[in-house]
Amino acid sequence: MNLKTVLILLGLALATIFALVCVLLTRGRSPRSCQHLHPEQEDMEDGQSLVFADLTPEEMSQVVRYLQGKLGVPLVEASRAKPSDNCIASVDLQVPAKAEVLRFLDAGGARPAREALAVLYFGNQADPNITEYVVGPLPTPVYHRDVTVQKYGGKVPYHRRPTLAVEYKQIGGFLKSQVFPSAPAFMQQVMEYDGANLAVVTAAPRGFQSGDRVTWFVLFQNVSGFFVHPVGLEVLVDHSSLDISQWAVSRVFYNGQYYRDMVHLESAYVQGRISVEKVRKAPWDGDFSSMKPRAPAAALFPVQYEPQGPRYSVRNNHVLFQAWSFAFGMSVSTGLRLFDIRHKGERVAYEISVQEALSVYGSNCPGGMSTRYMDGSFGLGRYTSPLVRGVDCPYLATYVDTHSLSESLRPRKGKASLCIFEQNLGSPLRRHYSNLQSLYYGGLVNSALVVRSIATVGNYDYVWDFIFYQNGAMEGKVQATGYPSSSFLHGDGLRYGNRLWEHTLGTIHTHFVNYKVDLDVGGVKNSLVAHDMAFEMTRAPWSPEQQIERPRLTKKVLDTEDQAAFRLQSKMPRYIYFAANSKNKWGHQRGYRIQITSFAGDHIPEASSMERAISWARYQLAVTRRKEEEPTSTSIYNQNDPWTPTVTFADFINNETITNEDLVAWITAGFLHIPHSEDIPNTVTVGNSVGFLLRPYNYYDLDPSIYSHDGVFFTSQQDFTACEINPLACLPKTASCLPNFPPFTYDGFRNMSRL
Repeated sequence: MNLKTVLILLGLALATIFALVCVLLTRGRSPRSCQHLHPEQEDMEDGQSLVFADLTPEEMSQVVRYLQGKLGVPLVEASRAKPSDNCIASVDLQVPAKAEVLRFLDAGGARPAREALAVLYFGNQADPNITEYVVGPLPTPVYHRDVTVQKYGGKVPYHRRPTLAVEYKQIGGFLKSQVFPSAPAFMQQVMEYDGANLAVVTAAPRGFQSGDRVTWFVLFQNVSGFFVHPVGLEVLVDHSSLDISQWAVSRVFYNGQYYRDMVHLESAYVQGRISVEKVRKAPWDGDFSSMKPRAPAAALFPVQYEPQGPRYSVRNNHVLFQAWSFAFGMSVSTGLRLFDIRHKGERVAYEISVQEALSVYGSNCPGGMSTRYMDGSFGLGRYTSPLVRGVDCPYLATYVDTHSLSESLRPRKGKASLCIFEQNLGSPLRRHYSNLQSLYYGGLVNSALVVRSIATVGNYDYVWDFIFYQNGAMEGKVQATGYPSSSFLHGDGLRYGNRLWEHTLGTIHTHFVNYKVDLDVGGVKNSLVAHDMAFEMTRAPWSPEQQIERPRLTKKVLDTEDQAAFRLQSKMPRYIYFAANSKNKWGHQRGYRIQITSFAGDHIPEASSMERAISWARYQLAVTRRKEEEPTSTSIYNQNDPWTPTVTFADFINNETITNEDLVAWITAGFLHIPHSEDIPNTVTVGNSVGFLLRPYNYYDLDPSIYSHDGVFFTSQQDFTACEINPLACLPKTASCLPNFPPFTYDGFRNMSRL
């Protein structure tokens, strides 16, 4: 081997060693942390959005102290109140009148007085009733106004009051101390009752006529996921008396048979005149209903992060994201709501809010067949869940605490009960690949902002989303998950659902969700316009002997509320939009289109004695004139007296003119749920998502997303590997960083009490 060869090999060896050292040194370094850049749009909002802000804990406490000192009657802590006591049921924000707010926001008018709405139960009166007070001004109240008659046209009878948690606790005590001991042999030998192994679920509404407060309570094994562990026993309790000692059992149901009371059931059991179906005792984790994973942890699922920090800002209750801005809040009864929604600085909606979530059940058991849950009465905001990082929302989302005062004299903090995040949906918002004439690619990633809360009302979990897209579209969506409700399987039970386990009937039910959408498109005054299609027959001009069928555009202005009320299963124009009094560059009325996603079951027959209480569910869409005296489509008092509803939505529709008026769209979306074996251990969100889209329709002169900084465009003649040409080429540099994942925490089990 000559010297030249030796030197070449030596050089190669040194180069290899140098390369290996570089690799080892590089691997040894910690990855650089992602650098957060400020959002391109700074939030210059000067606190105007606080006119919509939820009450602070201090304001809630001030309202409570004021009411305690000024009403002149004793107020008992709601969590300890008897039906015959006076108590504060809730304190929430009194949203100011729209005209006042717009004068403040748009015309430099005075800031509206900040006020609270307090709901009180007066059981310790000669005429027990529910009273609503507006209390203000905050933070130091000096006045209160009784607004009950103004809002509802009269006093609200006491029997309509939503059931407090303490009343359920008192009913539980009544069952345990008086009802179950009256059937000792049956409870011990059949139910194996030990005082703690049974859980109780309420049906609602409570009876058959106004004034009733008679409720079926369904018993389950008290294990994890107890909703799918029925034991076959149901008890009808008359708790209409304000004197708990007067409460009584009206009926008992067991395994397909009805009995006068537990004494009657015990007698039949002892005499051998009862068909016993012994339910195998489930372990504490519920066995088949346990949500504990059945597989060990493996490779980590994909995690989303923002390499240069969030591109949105959250300041108090105000959110700014690219061309979008809006204020958010949380109502105790209806949950998540948005106000003053603007795109490119122009208001497109004044209010978008959830109104109600309704479920109507079928069964051959009394509790199931009589259930029509109106979840707003229980409290979609009150039961908003603490969110789990990485599952309920992306790990690095912005988590917001909320505060509420419900059934207590003290505010409660809802830790991480709302989340806000930008989400790359993994698909293009728009794109085109050209291989004809010219060669180029143009596209835009579909990245949207999501505002989310999740309400757990009994067995169901509702995932509420409002989503903001870069093209000016906005979406309201709800996904349902949680446990299916169930009945004890007996007799002809399979007419009302599917068998989910040995004794478990997954009962058929409908879900309906109602939204209020107060659009202000190009101003407060709008009209409702319908566009659709029809085929027309024509002769081909170039060949008159031939016939062509061509689609053409149909147009209609919907002039009245009756024309704008579309029944649930009726045909609705495929393009229906709020039209402004202004036009775009091309001479078209600027508009925002309403597009509903729904596969609802049937609405309860209108001949039903309680249908008027849920008459909003007759309509997939109803557009009415906006009125301050019609702020909501329903009432929390409708659940316990649907036979004389406090608010009847059907009465909103009275054929008034809706041309060039301030309008509100009431949107109903829903789905039919027939529980099946894959709903065990619980229901998944896939396929159980409904809602609506608001889409610009000739509102702009072209798609506003063309101005997004996320756009990608390159031609065959360009160097698409260069950052200045194609921002995707920069990702190895801009996105190769280590995001700062905060430690996992969860406060969902703090200060929890069993009801």
